[in-house]
Amino acid sequence: MADSIRVVIVDDHSIFRSGLRADLDASVTVVGEAADVPSAIAVIAETQPDVVLLDVHLPGGAGDDATGGESVIRGSQPSSARFLALSVSDAAADVVRVIRAGARGYITKGSSGGEVSAAVHAVAEGDAVFSPRLAGFVLDAFGAVAGETATATDELDRLSAREQEVMRLIARGYAYKEVAAALFISIKTVETHVSSVLRKLQLSSRHELTAWASERRLL
Repeated sequence: MADSIRVVIVDDHSIFRSGLRADLDASVTVVGEAADVPSAIAVIAETQPDVVLLDVHLPGGAGDDATGGESVIRGSQPSSARFLALSVSDAAADVVRVIRAGARGYITKGSSGGEVSAAVHAVAEGDAVFSPRLAGFVLDAFGAVAGETATATDELDRLSAREQEVMRLIARGYAYKEVAAALFISIKTVETHVSSVLRKLQLSSRHELTAWASERRLL
């Protein structure tokens, strides 16, 4: 089929891989399989699939990676493939770790062949897919980050474009003279902008400004 989605299945149980291959819709073409981290990285590089169906717990992981799935994702970069975790585990820690590593979704092995096929298509099109129970874990894990980002945006809106430029350079440790040279303004103007930034953000020193910017990932 011209619009078939090319998939690699990564799971250390051959019976599961065979069963999944048989259950997938005709619109999904399996172009490779792997049972551990090294072979998974190799087959992904060789076949360049659209989507990788990835078990979270795999042998052959490196370093402090206890699951293996993360090692596959990181070891396959750079790659245009999108990763969809498919695991028997519904533990929050497993879900969050593999999503942080770069997976676009996470569904359990209790899903039907049709459900997995639909998830493959969704992920291939750029959507994120989660089994209903697992979606809450992701929202809980990343909600705080989203909130911090929204707060930082609100605070930045208090500053003019020029004040934001000055703020970032000062927070990175630039001296007033260096900021002035970089932005083609006078040292006096830099001092004025810094005073304004500190006042608007309710900070008392450039050291506090550096800490503030670092916490909000603005450096």
